[in-house]
Amino acid sequence: MTIRDLEIFVTVAETGRMGTAAKKLYIAQPTVSHAISQIEEDYHVKLFERISRKLYITEVGQEFLQYARRILANFNDMEHYLYHASEQLLIHVGASMTVGSLFLADMVSKYEEENPKIRIRVYIDNSKDIIQKISEGTLDVAVIEGNVHSEDVISKEIYVDEMVLICGKKHPFASRKSIKLADLANMDCVLREEGSGTRDFLIDLTEKRGISIVKKWVCHDSDAIINIVASGQGVSILSKSLLLHENRVVQLSIEDFPMERSFRVIYHKDKYISSTLKNLMDEFERLFRLVHLGNYEMG
Repeated sequence: MTIRDLEIFVTVAETGRMGTAAKKLYIAQPTVSHAISQIEEDYHVKLFERISRKLYITEVGQEFLQYARRILANFNDMEHYLYHASEQLLIHVGASMTVGSLFLADMVSKYEEENPKIRIRVYIDNSKDIIQKISEGTLDVAVIEGNVHSEDVISKEIYVDEMVLICGKKHPFASRKSIKLADLANMDCVLREEGSGTRDFLIDLTEKRGISIVKKWVCHDSDAIINIVASGQGVSILSKSLLLHENRVVQLSIEDFPMERSFRVIYHKDKYISSTLKNLMDEFERLFRLVHLGNYEMG
């Protein structure tokens, strides 16, 4: 099996049609069909079911697809390194929304300034999506909030983030400095989208402890959550770092639950950690340590 065979298989799996894959790869359709058939014959497996002229990937095919993507990602990393070894190095970094919006831009700017031969490309999304891209090998390293539940991903805690409950100034909670966890029962809440570490924190805090909440609003953006809560539409939980200069909402603690979560640097367990990538990971850890100690000024 060759790298080209893997490229053909991945393209067929992603497009669902051999003809479409052939056009995307600029090769003849018989070449695509032969590559898939040869893999199936050589390894005595079935990668696709062919029903009514449509392709449906099998369970074996799905597993093989994960391996193939990782192998191709590592191969592309190797080629990129060789092509640019004497030029400028490129690192693909991921970040969850809170980390990306608060910390990463300033950190990346400082790092590139001190390492002019290294350029960084950043992708920001919710934690679930970032973990998936690390698993697929499309990102070299990432910093996310929350926990990681993937055997393919290695994570290391680098920062403890303080969370707070927020409500509008006319909300019944507004006159209090803290509440008990049970006070959130049946409360209108404003949540982040599925896959967000911030959403997971709120769900873990309430529903997984038998406290039912009302998911009144679901948003992809922390600023939107602050606006909605400020208007009196419910309560939410956000990183305290997002609220440093915010006076439209009231911040409260929860007396009977520690309001903390972890920021973690993550990478694939099979990822080759070059000296350049290791240096970047160490720098992220160092800078977050300074943030924790209050010795690092953003901007």
